[in-house]
Amino acid sequence: MNRLKEKYINEVVKKLQDELGLKNKLSVPAIKKVVISMGLGEAKDNASVIDKAKIYLTALAGQKPMVTVAKKSIAAFKVTQGQPIGMMVTLRGDRMYSFLDKLINVVLPKVRDFRGISDKSFDGFGNLNMGFKEQTIFAEVDYKTVDKTRGMAITITTTAKNKDQGKKLLEGLGMPFTKGGIS
Repeated sequence: MNRLKEKYINEVVKKLQDELGLKNKLSVPAIKKVVISMGLGEAKDNASVIDKAKIYLTALAGQKPMVTVAKKSIAAFKVTQGQPIGMMVTLRGDRMYSFLDKLINVVLPKVRDFRGISDKSFDGFGNLNMGFKEQTIFAEVDYKTVDKTRGMAITITTTAKNKDQGKKLLEGLGMPFTKGGIS
């Protein structure tokens, strides 16, 4: 079993149940899924960008990403309907926990001048959204093969009812947050 999943089951569930005053273990917030997405605006001009980004995301997530396409044409952005404009991969189960373990314990400490994740990164339902300016902070991405640094967004979806519960869940798993209360 994954180290982070084991920590959740053995430590975090009991702690959250006591803190939140929940009677049933099944009502304790849990992580549902992790979505990693990458916008590839330059793919409309250069189709090889999709192939390179697919290699990065596959190495990063451990599964093949899905190419996202434009839902409608927008003349101002020179985008036509059905044109590939990004990639995303949804992680669940063991892959999700192994990715989060890597994110919390390896990647975030490597970020320069990192002081923690802001409380404002949560939505009203306890889901955390964060972005990275470059993909090279992940060890799976070979720096020599990178032609251009591309950003990515990571969304951690939880079963929490509000952002306070979501923050307590992720804090219990070891996610570093900035000091202070939720604003």
